[in-house]
Amino acid sequence: MNARQALFATALSAMCVAGLSTVHAATAAADKEKCFGIAKAGQNDCASVTGSHSCAGQAKKDMDASEWKYVAKGTCEKAGGTLAAPK
Repeated sequence: MNARQALFATALSAMCVAGLSTVHAATAAADKEKCFGIAKAGQNDCASVTGSHSCAGQAKKDMDASEWKYVAKGTCEKAGGTLAAPK
């Protein structure tokens, strides 16, 4: 195998691995749902729905209704949260 073929084979295998990772991530995301009101301070997954911050890990207090975390489908309400964002 010459250098050109080796480079092509390496690139092709990297694309296959990246494609599998993308499929796995999409499947994992499909098994989760946003759960409001269960995140502890500093452990939220993304921006506050009220706009008080725009990043994960910036919740200021435990169980704030405007903060959310991803949880496995069907477990949010069991954990004391809600699937509906506050108004």
